Amino acid sequence: MAQRLRITLVKSPIGCKPQHRRTVRALGLRRMNQTVELEAGDAIRGMVRAVSHLVRTEEV
Repeated sequence: MAQRLRITLVKSPIGCKPQHRRTVRALGLRRMNQTVELEAGDAIRGMVRAVSHLVRTEEV
């Protein structure tokens, strides 16, 4: 079974770099406190690492 990550947007991307805003959007996050579950591949982990100051993650 593949590992999954639960990602929650805890800080607004307003005022962040446009690249960080696009990364948050690409993760499927639109609103504050919204949570998504994604497969924990290398690309997703890299995206989460880039915006780690905006999101909270946990392994499911």
